[in-house]
Amino acid sequence: MPTLPLSGRTALVTGSGRNIGRAIALSFAAQGANVVVNGHSDRAAVDAVVAEVQALGAQALGVMADVSQDAEVARLVAAATERFGGVDIAVSNVGIRRKQPFLEITPEQWDEVMRTNLSAAFYLARHAIPGMRERRWGRVVLISGFDGFWGQVTERAHNITAKAGLHGLAMALAREFGPDGITANTVAPGAIDTVRDWSQYTHQMREKLLQEIPLGRYGLPDEVAAACDLLCADRGGFISGQVIHVNGGHYMY
Repeated sequence: MPTLPLSGRTALVTGSGRNIGRAIALSFAAQGANVVVNGHSDRAAVDAVVAEVQALGAQALGVMADVSQDAEVARLVAAATERFGGVDIAVSNVGIRRKQPFLEITPEQWDEVMRTNLSAAFYLARHAIPGMRERRWGRVVLISGFDGFWGQVTERAHNITAKAGLHGLAMALAREFGPDGITANTVAPGAIDTVRDWSQYTHQMREKLLQEIPLGRYGLPDEVAAACDLLCADRGGFISGQVIHVNGGHYMY
């Protein structure tokens, strides 16, 4: 029986209780990776994904942690290391998307979005990379968004800033830790068919969006996961410091 592409690797995916994070976790599991499933508030969702991972024949660990807090991320990575011996693949997939006029954003709200959307990725890399460095192999993937590259969404200054910052962080990590066998990349989903709070998307009419996408449909979480699969497999090992846009041709950079 051929060896699966991620056999022997351990992947930690934050925000993996649903939507894109869940799809990434399940895709990694299907390729043989041990998977650490993370959520913040919905334990039942995390447990459900753990069960799905195990049903695919992979090992799984569910850990509840608020990844906007450095100490919580340290605990998350420590739990993964205790169970599986380390983290080989770290995927930061968390975010809050507030629709707020710029002059109505308070410093506290700005800081909350920065901690959740950007600092969480810094914390994850900070705690996962030392082990990767020791093993001379690692993959860091930061899930951003197309608003961080085109800034087409109004009244989301904090989110746009954080999403753009994620790719800056990926490039910095790629440059610094490439000599250690570690790659770092960004995946930027476009209009993906996920469960979401549509009150924060009143500026985006579904039918209008569909008309703007050359493929004429919303993307699927599995299609975002496919980009992560490439970046985290050995065959994707020469891709680093890059961004893969998964948006059906909606925006071309």
